[in-house]
Formats: sequence, structure tokens, C-alpha cells
Amino acid sequence: MTFAVIPAIDLRGGQVVRLKQGDYAQQTTYAADPRELAQRYAAAGARWLHLVDLDGARSGNLDNLAVIQSIAADGMAIQAGGGVREEVDLQRLFDAGVQRVVLGSVAIRDPERVAAWLDAYGAERLTLALDTRRIDGRWALPSAGWTEVEARTLDELAPWYAERGARHLLCTDIDRDGMLAGFNLDLYRHLADSVPQLAVQASGGVRSLDDIRAAREAGAKGVILGRALLEGRFTVEEALAC
Repeated sequence: MTFAVIPAIDLRGGQVVRLKQGDYAQQTTYAADPRELAQRYAAAGARWLHLVDLDGARSGNLDNLAVIQSIAADGMAIQAGGGVREEVDLQRLFDAGVQRVVLGSVAIRDPERVAAWLDAYGAERLTLALDTRRIDGRWALPSAGWTEVEARTLDELAPWYAERGARHLLCTDIDRDGMLAGFNLDLYRHLADSVPQLAVQASGGVRSLDDIRAAREAGAKGVILGRALLEGRFTVEEALAC
């Protein structure tokens, strides 16, 4: 499959923001209008866009659905999540024009239900977000906007989902998110070895074009690009050329 370069827009209160290590108290707000920013990324050649409803990730509601719908209306392929708890949330996002719904907390807390959704909607319509943090020697899985730590680990759930037909896995090393410290390449090598049937999207910490190349070499099938693009460290065009 083609290596995917996916710009990310994190939404809070309808604005473009970034959090440091997922901490809602450490927010940077950017001036760009989210729809205008999405249009700029599309004009630069990006085929997919990753949208995160940060309000929804904590509240369990689709608080920024109207913004997501306005962006999807411009025709870009959208992968979006944050606040998806019930099947009706899936349907609302699909109805809003989202191609792939990102499932985070519910994928960790209720895998049987998510497996049923994989059967019902197909693996191409869902992306599992198993964002992780190294705690006591294991890859723990925080949920609810990374505010709560669940009992299950990444090494338990990723193979479980792979056996049930999942295709897309987004995995962020939370400790690197928003830190411009580079991807955790060991994490992506580990996933490429342990769940090769999953197309892993690397996320968290990208700072340079070399990081994108390194993630690809480590086995990732795509990269999510947030702060580095917002701060002009490189362009979408340059990332696509990697």
C-alpha cells in the first residue's frame, strides 16, 4: 500500500490547538481557521486529513461535529475521532462525510463491541487508536483523552484486533506527543514485527523529514503530522516527497 502522509488538525472549542503530551492544561492555540487550514493541506497535495475532537475525547460527545462536517464537505478524505462511544456516534460521523472513524477509548474498554463494528462496517471504515505510554515496563493504554489508564496493554489488544480483521492502527507514544522529540522508532518496529497485518500510522513527536523517512523504514505505513506542520518545520509537499 502507498505510504500515507496525513496532516492532523486537533479541535477544541472549534479552534486549531495542540496539547503537550495530551495535557489539556498545556494547550497552544493556533490562529488558523480549521477549515481554511484543511483546504491549504488539500491544496498542497494531502489526500487524507486526521481530525481529533479533543472536547469529545473527554466528554464523550461529538462536540466539534459541525466543524468536522464543514471540512468534509470540501471533499478531502477524512479520518476523525474523539468522543465516539456508541454506534450512533459512528453513524453521525459517517453521515457528516467522514471516511474512517477513529476509535480510541471504546476500542480499549469494549473490544468485543468494536469487533462487531468491524464486521458491520468493514475494516476500511475504522481506525483503532491504541495510544500508549510506557509504564512499569509495559505499553499501557490510557483512555478518555489520555486521562485514565486501562488494565489492557497494547501487546494484548493489537494482536487481538488483528485476528479479528482490523486493518488500520494509529499508535501514538504519548510521552512524545507535541514534544518534537522524534518518533519512537522502537515502538513501530515492535508493531511491524508483532502485528504485520495492521497498517500502522505513526504519531507523536515528528520534527523533521528524516523522522518521516525513519518511521517508514521502521515499518509504519503512514505518519500523522501535527505541530511540525503548524510551526513550519517542513511543508506538506516536502513530506509527501519523502
